[in-house]
Amino acid sequence: MGATDLDELWGAGTPDGFRRLWAPHRMAYIAGETGTGEESGKCPLCRIPTLSDGDGLVLHRGERVYAVLNLHPYNPGHLMVVPYRHVAGLDELDEGESAELVAVTQQAVRALRAVAAPHGFNVGINLGHVAGGSLADHLHQHVVPRWGGDANFITVVGQTKVIPQLLAETRSRLAEAWPGDGVQRSSTRGVSSS
Repeated sequence: MGATDLDELWGAGTPDGFRRLWAPHRMAYIAGETGTGEESGKCPLCRIPTLSDGDGLVLHRGERVYAVLNLHPYNPGHLMVVPYRHVAGLDELDEGESAELVAVTQQAVRALRAVAAPHGFNVGINLGHVAGGSLADHLHQHVVPRWGGDANFITVVGQTKVIPQLLAETRSRLAEAWPGDGVQRSSTRGVSSS
């Protein structure tokens, strides 16, 4: 069975000379299906701070933002820095939120370097659904560690993403390596660490 036969078999339609990489596992996240938190009509990024650190996969709680592992990671260690306040636009953050978003992102990069020694990072914000923001109503900045060859044959040919560590173990290792920042944690933000 050739590549053209596979494209037709997998529903790509009439062959047009383009190769396609499918990632159907991402559709549940994009569509807000069971497991993302959006199916209840409540924002999952507002709910996470009410959970214990272990249950919410929280790595760090600051005064205005928190860091959490992505439940649907692109790579091992993929995390997000999220303001507690439910805002969609970058321009809606106040100065304190903006400053802490950057400071916690820097801490995230340091922790990931200490634990996983990535070769680089993708750091960014998808503003709006059309820009790729599947949880676009609550601003969040992605920090994705990258390694040379992390999109290898198993991802490209086998349509499988290998995540070599359970999220709970990744959370534990990153939380332990999180750089001290001297910030007193607010007792009004969610629950205490587990």
